[in-house]
Amino acid sequence: MTSSAELLDLDITGIAHGGTFVARHEGRVVFVSDAVPGERVRARLSETPSDAAMDTRRFWRAETVEVLEASPHRRPHIWPEADVTREPSARPGGADLGHIDLGHQRVLKRQVLAEALDRFAGGGLDAPEIAALDDSDGTGWRTRVTLHVDADGVVGPFGARSHRVVPVSSHPLARPAVAAAAAKIGVGRPGSIELVEPADGDVRVLALPEKGRRAEPEEIVERVRERSFTVDASGFWQVHHGAAEALDAAVSELLAGRVDPDLTHLDLYGGVGLFSASLADLGGTDIITVESDRRATEHAARNLAPLDVTAVTARVDRFLGAPVRESRPVRGRRRSPRPAAQAVLDTSTPIGAVVLDPPRSGAGRGVVDAVAALSPEAIVYVACDPVALARDLGTFRAHGWEPTELRGFDLFPHTHHFEVVALLTR
Repeated sequence: MTSSAELLDLDITGIAHGGTFVARHEGRVVFVSDAVPGERVRARLSETPSDAAMDTRRFWRAETVEVLEASPHRRPHIWPEADVTREPSARPGGADLGHIDLGHQRVLKRQVLAEALDRFAGGGLDAPEIAALDDSDGTGWRTRVTLHVDADGVVGPFGARSHRVVPVSSHPLARPAVAAAAAKIGVGRPGSIELVEPADGDVRVLALPEKGRRAEPEEIVERVRERSFTVDASGFWQVHHGAAEALDAAVSELLAGRVDPDLTHLDLYGGVGLFSASLADLGGTDIITVESDRRATEHAARNLAPLDVTAVTARVDRFLGAPVRESRPVRGRRRSPRPAAQAVLDTSTPIGAVVLDPPRSGAGRGVVDAVAALSPEAIVYVACDPVALARDLGTFRAHGWEPTELRGFDLFPHTHHFEVVALLTR
């Protein structure tokens, strides 16, 4: 048994879902941070339990402390404070692929998607290339940054895979105005600080104290094409400044010619109404958007007031009459009470197009079963997690639905995250 204090020399053989890399030591899988497939690295085990406890683990985690044989795809980290030359405990999280050539990052993301599809979706599906939104170096795109304040008043992001606050002097992934605002923040009260740059370019700095009353939510306006969307500053909106427009365009292109004005169309996990507007632009005249966050639904009703859209506050599984599964708040969405408005869909309603944009955990079997039972004309699934997407696609395929087109988008350069939009037809 290797001592937990011992350094391991490891050959990196692949990338894992979640932004870590794969190696083996004495037959056991080791997930290693800050590496590149094809490298040989020296890594320190991340945890220090007793030897007996370590022996029972199916896998270990380790952090690269030295690169012994570098990949040709390794670059100086885009965020110098996260570079492998720094002690792992001093590296901020949020840019776990920032040490890899940007083009190769997209190759690796495609590999992650391909492996997820093969393992969970039933095989036989080709993973699409993960497309860039522009030809930039992948910095300066974050319109939203969350910093944390520890008990000593130190402000910074969390360290990778920890709740340890790491002070930094730069934020290269943030929009320039957001980075400048972050640099001006001094000592704070324990809690979090959100910096948000909406469409007007005026950065909001929102203090979210660990204890005490939070201020009433501030409303901001985001824009996609010529349409405005009101949203809470601390509510959910895409983080990349070009993401909402790119996803809106993909959904619109995939559903072009598939939105029958005589049928009812569903926008599930609809947020403040982005894809409901897309359905209306494509000719939908009876659209229902469903979202569990009451504030988001209120915004959706206002944002879509000129259109034929009904905004419903409900959990999607309950609205569809599916078995209710346990869930946690994800992607900034809060728990909300059940609405006074319509809470359950009349399943005899003829359904045209369904757009699903679930949280990172995916829609789940119950929701997928219920959507398939509606026999819609077409389904578009917007996914932010490749494994959750693959599982849900596997369930759809069991019902006779096939993903006839998949599009991948690198909306989060220098991180392991990406989005996929899938068109499913019978």
